[in-house]
Amino acid sequence: MILYEYPFNERIRAYLRLEYLFDRLFFFARGDDIRQHQIAVSTLFDILETCERTDVKTSVLQDLERQRLALAGLRDHPDVAQQTLDDMLRDMERVAGALSAQGKTGQALRENEWLVSLRGRLAVPGGASQVDMPSYHAWQHKPAEVRHADLQAWSAPLLPLCEGLAMALRLLRESGRKGPITAEQGAYQQMLGGKVHQLLRVWVDPVHGVFPEISANKYMIWIRFSTQDGELKPQPVSRDVPFQLSLCSA
Repeated sequence: MILYEYPFNERIRAYLRLEYLFDRLFFFARGDDIRQHQIAVSTLFDILETCERTDVKTSVLQDLERQRLALAGLRDHPDVAQQTLDDMLRDMERVAGALSAQGKTGQALRENEWLVSLRGRLAVPGGASQVDMPSYHAWQHKPAEVRHADLQAWSAPLLPLCEGLAMALRLLRESGRKGPITAEQGAYQQMLGGKVHQLLRVWVDPVHGVFPEISANKYMIWIRFSTQDGELKPQPVSRDVPFQLSLCSA
């Protein structure tokens, strides 16, 4: 199944973008090729820029605290596994504590003059070539283990945010219930009655060869399934499409 997610607000949109960027960073940082490491470095700067535009750290801390209070209210519920709940609450406190202990996200990276210079060069097409920045070219030709160590050191200040973000999104996703639905003639609408949701999740079997185009607000959701022609241009389908949907509102 292919999963598509749609955020109901800009805060969750920023979370999903950062989740994507962290996954990209760690994937390319694990490689040995210098071109993989250039993508990792560029992604590192993308994460910094995203954090500069939005105060993600404060938002994550607020979400974790709200979710912690909600879970703590379940302590006396007879159907709750107390040990599992206590472990979750301790884990949340640990993650929130590590994130709170930090100053501005990525500040150490902003104080590294060489990285600041490289960030400016990478913003220019081809600007990180040996012609414009020979020191970066020299770094790329250091042994892979040296580059791995540098990438780990540069990523380390961002790890508390990554862990806090992952926990907030996991708890949000777990708050929804997945159920089967059919989009008649390729379209589906659902009234929400003003109930506030945070995230819409849609699973589609790739065998159907379609993807969802989604619009949503606190009153309703609208999903229209399309396929792609030979030039990949979206084309609405007029057949029934089975899919699964979950609304998350933690």
